[in-house]
Amino acid sequence: MRIIHIVESFGGGVYSYFKDLALFFSQYPDIETYIIYSNKRKEITQDQIDQDFPSSIRLIPIEMERELRPLQDIRSTFALRRTIKQLQPDVIHLHSSKAGVIGRWACFMLQFKRKVFYTPHGYSFLRQDISPTKQKLFYSIEKLTQLIFGGTTIACGDTEYKIAQRIGRSLLVRNGIDLSHLNQHYIEKENSSSQLVIGTIGRISYQKNPALFNAVALLFPQHQFIWIGDGELRHQLTAPNITISGWFTNNTAVFPYLNQLDLYIQTSLWEGLPIAVLEAMAFRKPIIATDVIGNNDIVQPQYNGFLFTKETDLLPLITQLEDNDYRKNMGEQAYAICQNKFDKNKNFSELLTLYQA
Repeated sequence: MRIIHIVESFGGGVYSYFKDLALFFSQYPDIETYIIYSNKRKEITQDQIDQDFPSSIRLIPIEMERELRPLQDIRSTFALRRTIKQLQPDVIHLHSSKAGVIGRWACFMLQFKRKVFYTPHGYSFLRQDISPTKQKLFYSIEKLTQLIFGGTTIACGDTEYKIAQRIGRSLLVRNGIDLSHLNQHYIEKENSSSQLVIGTIGRISYQKNPALFNAVALLFPQHQFIWIGDGELRHQLTAPNITISGWFTNNTAVFPYLNQLDLYIQTSLWEGLPIAVLEAMAFRKPIIATDVIGNNDIVQPQYNGFLFTKETDLLPLITQLEDNDYRKNMGEQAYAICQNKFDKNKNFSELLTLYQA
């Protein structure tokens, strides 16, 4: 079986997802896996990509743009079509809204049988950094592309699945993480200090809402905050109790920072199903996260964390979480959720069954 994955955004949580997916499918010698990607993310170098993926996975770079760029989108569509015709895969799986649209355009009227799947990893019309007019336009493009070109949407989270059902044929296969690999890097933290270490992982970008992260840090000057990553909006992180780690040359360098944390905070404005939050849960960290799609598919309030809207919502919650035993119990429950719902071996096995059906 020959499978092509096509992804526009090769960075952040999607990158971690693809690393795990590639390692999983490399176990099957009868499956050829190709990944067509556009690497425009500063935090991911080509050397790191070459290092992270096994040699059995074929990587093919093709230029794609995240934003609506008609001329470049047409060029990308024809480049994808030429590659797909050459490889003649049995399965084509498209990842992210841009790849989902131009990938289905590229597959139209191909003269061989193939299955086409699409995972949004957060629909583009849910973005909060675009106007309502653009949101309606992106929704219309999604709806028309599904209506005209077909394919099956495989949602990565429960809320994304509910939205996908309104657009067309859809299934649910949740994102997963490599628990056995993460457990090798986990070290239980000894809680001897009253000062909490609260952190997040990701690009310091509009989506991740660094202004809210900064407001939370200012509200709790007695605690230490770490932003694990870097980005164009780092100037918004001005609170004196915030540390910015900068980018890393490999993903395992993140794990010592995760081990330092007492709480994981996710201040994002929108999400698909955030891998970084799942990894924090695998490290037995309670989660405090904004009440948005993606985050609220993971956090079960008062069980593995809390949801909030504005920084002042956290005043009573952080007080509760200052209790070591309460925090540890909540962290263990976070790990249990990962085992039950977000184990990559279970979830990627479901994906393989769909490909083979």
